[in-house]
Amino acid sequence: MKNVDDLIESAAELAARGLSKGEIADELNVSRETASWLVERSGTTPQQTEEAAQPPANGVSGPQDIHVDWSAIGRDSKRMNHIASAMADMLAKHGEDVDLTIGIEKAGGPIATLVARELETDLGTYTPAKHQWEEGDIEELGGTFSRNFAGIRDRECYVVDDIITSGTTMRETIEAIRAEGGKPLACVVLADKQGVEELEGVPVYSLLQVISVGKDD
Repeated sequence: MKNVDDLIESAAELAARGLSKGEIADELNVSRETASWLVERSGTTPQQTEEAAQPPANGVSGPQDIHVDWSAIGRDSKRMNHIASAMADMLAKHGEDVDLTIGIEKAGGPIATLVARELETDLGTYTPAKHQWEEGDIEELGGTFSRNFAGIRDRECYVVDDIITSGTTMRETIEAIRAEGGKPLACVVLADKQGVEELEGVPVYSLLQVISVGKDD
């Protein structure tokens, strides 16, 4: 991805494949608001305005967000292993007896698999509410833990994802784990757009912190 036009085109392709706006946000590593804007600019929604239907142009203004493309890592298993090793190292200081790692779907799942292997823990996955989100209040939706992987069962655990955009998904996952009787000890991501140090009392670590510097800062 090199510019906004590329993101708009990708959003259109994903929308045409039937992905929800929440899933598009996940795929493009942007906020839900940015995903909505990209889909509307692509002209693939019936609610498009005359302005949104116009062909996009480089530099077109939109929501303030940062797109993080980590596909150079994700496409190569050796690189992924190295990254997972670094992420596992950041988590390891939080409890020696932790035996469960939770990956946030979709992108957090593969990373968590490698982190769990490095830490020799069981693996669980959580699908957040945003994967069902189109419009309206996301609080009305709910996420789910996959029964194909390890259950919480009142255990201490780590939480793994790829990107923190607003912190909403990570916060939701922490709350969902606690609702199941579990205790999240620490979270780790590849990149953090917010500079978050903790969420809901749980420390958050990132390999990269992305900081936007502009006139309003």
